Amino acid sequence: MNILEKIIARKEEEVREKKALYSQKLLEQKIYFETKTVSLKKYLLRKDKSGIIAEIKRKSPSRGVLNPAVSVERTSIGYMQAGASALSILTDKEFFGGSNEDLTTARKFNYCPILRKDFIIDEYQIIEAKSIGADAILLIAAALEPSELKKLAGFAKSLGLETLMEVHNREELDNGLNEHIDLVGVNNRDLTTFEVDLETSATLGQLIPSDFIKVSESGIHSPEQVVELKSQGYEGFLIGEQFMKESRPEKACARFIEKLSQLEKTAYAKQ
Repeated sequence: MNILEKIIARKEEEVREKKALYSQKLLEQKIYFETKTVSLKKYLLRKDKSGIIAEIKRKSPSRGVLNPAVSVERTSIGYMQAGASALSILTDKEFFGGSNEDLTTARKFNYCPILRKDFIIDEYQIIEAKSIGADAILLIAAALEPSELKKLAGFAKSLGLETLMEVHNREELDNGLNEHIDLVGVNNRDLTTFEVDLETSATLGQLIPSDFIKVSESGIHSPEQVVELKSQGYEGFLIGEQFMKESRPEKACARFIEKLSQLEKTAYAKQ
């Protein structure tokens, strides 16, 4: 099995375990289940924001341990003060060191869109996402049949959640697009090999219909790359490891966004 297949196999076991321990009815009684969500789409289009979806993750299968002792409270608040448009919180424990509590902590201290970053394969996880305070979910085209993806995205919409569909090639894009998708994320990291190539965004960006918000994910290391991606029509930029490898991710994010702002001002002045 490749890495993605291992993660999905474990996720199937995890969902079965959670269903047995914590019923759907209990999830629906959580305080955030009835809370109005914040639109990720709208925040990514705001001119006073950077377009950056700043991520919190402690480790990853490709990079190993990144920042195991990160403070979710301090980092999430710092990300938003730095000018990030939204937060992405890894909630997978085994492979990424995250938890549902991480997302709820971020929700408690921030009024902004929060993306639940996980490997969603079941409606139960979407109910769970709403109950812990998420505004949007990630659906990975490589992990789902097109019919499953459409069903899950439609279910998310019925709960007021937006869906970011993640693709890595044209086949996934063509087969996965449906009327319930709000944003399309191009992952520059191949989830079967974990190799990164930013050209993936350049190639697929041209094929995404203009009525979807475009998000480039993974492998973004410099503000110059964000400027280039913006010229290709991208409005969102999901950045995790670039910030999380630092002891204070929020400060790394602030420096990144400040330089991005300077680059954009210089480019605007030359026009």
